[in-house]
Amino acid sequence: MMQPSKHIRLGEKQIGEGFPVFIVFEAGPTHDGIDTAKKLVEEAAKAGADAVKFQLVDPVRLVPDRKQLFSYQILEERGGEAMRTVTEPLYDILSRRTLTREQWADVKAYCDSLGIVFFSTATFKDEVEFLAELGCESIKICSGDVDYLQFIDYCARKNVSLQFDTGNATLGDVERAVDVALAAGNDKLIVHNCPSGYPARLESINLRMILTLKTMFDCPVAFSDHTPGWEMDIAAVALGANLVEKTITLDRSTPSVEHLFSIEPKEMQQFVSHIRDLEVALGHPRRIMSDEERKKASAVRRSMIVSHDLNPGDVITEECIDFARPGFGIRPEMSHLILGRRLKKEIKAGSFVGLDDID
Repeated sequence: MMQPSKHIRLGEKQIGEGFPVFIVFEAGPTHDGIDTAKKLVEEAAKAGADAVKFQLVDPVRLVPDRKQLFSYQILEERGGEAMRTVTEPLYDILSRRTLTREQWADVKAYCDSLGIVFFSTATFKDEVEFLAELGCESIKICSGDVDYLQFIDYCARKNVSLQFDTGNATLGDVERAVDVALAAGNDKLIVHNCPSGYPARLESINLRMILTLKTMFDCPVAFSDHTPGWEMDIAAVALGANLVEKTITLDRSTPSVEHLFSIEPKEMQQFVSHIRDLEVALGHPRRIMSDEERKKASAVRRSMIVSHDLNPGDVITEECIDFARPGFGIRPEMSHLILGRRLKKEIKAGSFVGLDDID
């Protein structure tokens, strides 16, 4: 069987080891129509994100039981921290984020015009076909469909990158999903560590799973964040996440699912900036010294000096030398090359010894 590709190309960017973290802003659950969807795209592009993600949902087909309930938390008031739990029909929640095909085409075109990658979750085959027609380069399989192997096989054959959410999934579930995609001839796979919960409990985040997934699948690994703030995203990048997905909102106090832990426009650019700064700070696995660092190192290192006055012909011994800053002369590690040699000239106590001073 083929192996997953180590690098995935989306738009003009490569995702994988050795490339900058691919930053995705999730707008699927937090828009409530075409206007807010496009506004979120605009804010994501302005902040410097690489992609914006949406969710194609058809509540009529996906949730035939219109009384099926879903519970989540919202903020009591804007700017506050107090939360309360809301329970409402899942059908109603999904209906708020439903757009027509024409509207989705408009959103995709708007993304293209702003130079930001558009991709989406799909839950039915006709949605996959529609996304392919739009030129969508990646389709995400939601965690609820990680065991819907027939659907994964269908998506994999569309020659687009597949992203797997893994919330509430076992490693066995993820392995089977990946194997099905590979068997269908698709190696452009990204596996997400996706904590469950809205917001996710700290105990459910399991950031070390990023390392496990990278070892198991040897493909780009992502972190889908369901927590307030961005501390978990920073930690995920430090652990090696190749992609981070953070939910965004126009107003965190909006009384609907996922707004509570989303970031607002004023924070989006900071989010991107913090990740880019971290990438610079992470640097290289090897110690690479700049010219400036070498000069600073020499200024605080030591060089050989004589501890008392010496005359021409005197033999340099350990008893007559010491080491002092700066380190522009003979370093301590070179002293064995100098000991036992004779001086060519007089050197006063406290003076540095140079190679030209010895025979």
